[in-house]
Amino acid sequence: MKRTTLSLFAGAAALAAVTGFAAVSAPGDTGAETAEPAARLPVERTSLLCPAPSASDLAETTYTSFTPVTEGAEKKGSATLTAAADGAAAEAGKGGEDAGSGKDGEEGKDGNDGKDGKPVLRPGAPGTPVTGTASGADAPALTGTAEGSHAPGWTVQQTTEVAAGTGRGLLGLNCTAPDTEFWFPGASTASGRTDYVHLTNPDDSAAVVDIELYGKDGVLKSTVGEGVTVPPGGGESLLLSTLTDVEQTDVTVHVNVRSGRLGAAVQALDDKTGGDWLTAAADPAGELVVPGIPADATAVRLMLFTPGGSDADLKVRLASPSGAITPAGHETVHVKAGMTTGVDLGEVTRGEAGSLVLTPTSGSVPVVAAVRVVRGKGGEQESAFIPASDPVGARATAAENRAKGTTLSVTAPDRTAKVEVTASAGTEGGTTATKTFTIEGGTTQNVEVPVPAGLKGTYALTVETVSGGPVYAARTLTGEDEDVASFTVQPLPDDRGTVSVPKAEQNLSVLQQPPA
Repeated sequence: MKRTTLSLFAGAAALAAVTGFAAVSAPGDTGAETAEPAARLPVERTSLLCPAPSASDLAETTYTSFTPVTEGAEKKGSATLTAAADGAAAEAGKGGEDAGSGKDGEEGKDGNDGKDGKPVLRPGAPGTPVTGTASGADAPALTGTAEGSHAPGWTVQQTTEVAAGTGRGLLGLNCTAPDTEFWFPGASTASGRTDYVHLTNPDDSAAVVDIELYGKDGVLKSTVGEGVTVPPGGGESLLLSTLTDVEQTDVTVHVNVRSGRLGAAVQALDDKTGGDWLTAAADPAGELVVPGIPADATAVRLMLFTPGGSDADLKVRLASPSGAITPAGHETVHVKAGMTTGVDLGEVTRGEAGSLVLTPTSGSVPVVAAVRVVRGKGGEQESAFIPASDPVGARATAAENRAKGTTLSVTAPDRTAKVEVTASAGTEGGTTATKTFTIEGGTTQNVEVPVPAGLKGTYALTVETVSGGPVYAARTLTGEDEDVASFTVQPLPDDRGTVSVPKAEQNLSVLQQPPA
């Protein structure tokens, strides 16, 4: 369990202690009321961190911000994205009523690259996405804060197009919330790969972090990754091959924050197959889902790691449109404790939508996983990474979708589920559209994404679970040049727009009872 989750529990306990007691009775009291279920309320503040997008002079980056309309949210709020190194600018962006929403609360579109400390973009009212841009190699990492009406489900997509060179193609990620621990199976220190771990500190005090690397034989010894200091409000990027002199095809990166909190992501660049961002995998678990493998994938490589002291044996299934199938020759995979395992699955999807479902063969052992996907042939190949994901939950959000080149993949690994998909208004015009889909248990479907009527610009998608079992989703963006297989895939876990708040009421009589 992550420390942030523990903090949430501790905060809820403190809230109950301060405001009263929920369904608590005195000793000997037989008339205690049954506790009511916790209410889900919109969050009031959200922080996001975006890594520096590229070291290429040819890089063109688009940031798209979107907050879905959330029932019960505050009526007023603000949000802004500024250069990570300029904390003063971030504070300035918070001032005033609707300070981050442009003039008179209208949509804002700055087009600023953030290098001068000014906001890259000023998000508009919830329900309408807004874009900003940056160019070149020196675009900085960004920190963002949303409050009030802008906070529930706030999502920022960072998409970079690099025309040529190492890591060419389409690189995308959802900017992440700060945390204290991250796992990245799928990195590499092999010849031909240039992988960086990017760290962004949103706070006004330094953060200290340990970076551990695990290869096929276990830990890759290095003292360089111990006690790395990330300055207040700043960002750092470290080349993995400088942390160890061992070349490994498959490496798991573990980022463990000793003090403070960070955003972390790995930028994986390949000399031959382009590159993309590898975002953190879902927390170690016995059962995992890797959603949204493109139908036209020409190569899929599965990477796994178990951080505990026990080996793991997993069944490998592909949830396809017609049901769950077992990849020939890869019915199970054995993962040795503390070692990274890589498995080539080839063209496992065979022209159909697919998601990998990993389950234990016997005893459950926590594992992290990701896949590296290649599309295209010869010199037109490009690669992307899909980590194991958490489910959609109540609602998931994907910003920056296009009229062409957007694919939404939805998986129901166990029971049949119904989902509602809503397309927002466009950044420059259009009206919302909604469709409902039923996903049969054990299948993956590439659903027909609704497109806003009169769309101008790009739009956002929200996926909501209506009924049935848990669902997982991923969105694939493809480049506008149809002759090149450029693409990027983002899993869509719950956007954490709401939080569970236990019902509490004041009951001072509990404090007045005599000792038993």
